[in-house]
Amino acid sequence: MSSEKGNMDIAKDAIWENRKIKLRSFTKNKMAMFGLVLTVIMVLAAILAPLLTPYDPIAMETTNRFQAPSMAHLFGTDEFGRDILTRTVYGIRISLIIGAATAAITFVAGMILGLLAAYFTFLDNLIMRICEGMMSIPSILMGIALMSVLGTESKNVVIALSIVYTPVVARVARAAALTVKEMTYVEAIKSQGAGWMRILFKHIAPNTLSSVIVQATYIFATAIILEAALSFLGAGIPAPTPSMGNILNEAKQYIFNSWWLTLFPSIVMILLVMGINILGDGIRDVMDPTAN
Repeated sequence: MSSEKGNMDIAKDAIWENRKIKLRSFTKNKMAMFGLVLTVIMVLAAILAPLLTPYDPIAMETTNRFQAPSMAHLFGTDEFGRDILTRTVYGIRISLIIGAATAAITFVAGMILGLLAAYFTFLDNLIMRICEGMMSIPSILMGIALMSVLGTESKNVVIALSIVYTPVVARVARAAALTVKEMTYVEAIKSQGAGWMRILFKHIAPNTLSSVIVQATYIFATAIILEAALSFLGAGIPAPTPSMGNILNEAKQYIFNSWWLTLFPSIVMILLVMGINILGDGIRDVMDPTAN
């Protein structure tokens, strides 16, 4: 009994030491830390949006139309007199919520589908052929088609993006699970009579998490871009709700006369997506060093 307890303590110590090594590796990665800081700044800006600016993101003030950047309006105002900085900060909030929700849903759904496809041969062809068929359609076209059926609401954007990106996660999860499935310890567990659910979710799933988590970070960033594209085309978040796509869509007709309407929101969106992508690269380097 004491021997088993000693082995468990050794195993726990090894796990903690491995986590410390990974954390040190992450903190020493300058680009990863830059991505983390940039992402944290954007998240804080979204959370503290009401405190960062005194203006309403939707209320119109026609007397302030097309004001150039100034101390009163750092990013200027639009054709309705709305403060662009305010709308941009609230747009970040919408982008982060939709990106995070999409990443979470695709992570869970993709993991389940990928694990089932890897473990059950009769499901593999069915699930993977459906995924490949969906992935053969350009993301923007599938997003527009789904939004035309579901309707332009925030929750429907999340549903549409989750459907678009779940096949990507499912393929990554399946590939990782197939590798783990062939390992000796899995065969030993099978020979002991363990059920498929225990094998899949207790022994195979934990060893596929690193690959799927890295993929989810990229989907987080990509979902933000696709949501902006859908909103820009009028198939995403409905106006006047401030989203990055809506802001740019409304500004496109004034791009030559009021440059600030497109410049500042575009820079903020680039920084947001860049921060998440760089952070994802850092996570990948820590969790899967052999990927480089």
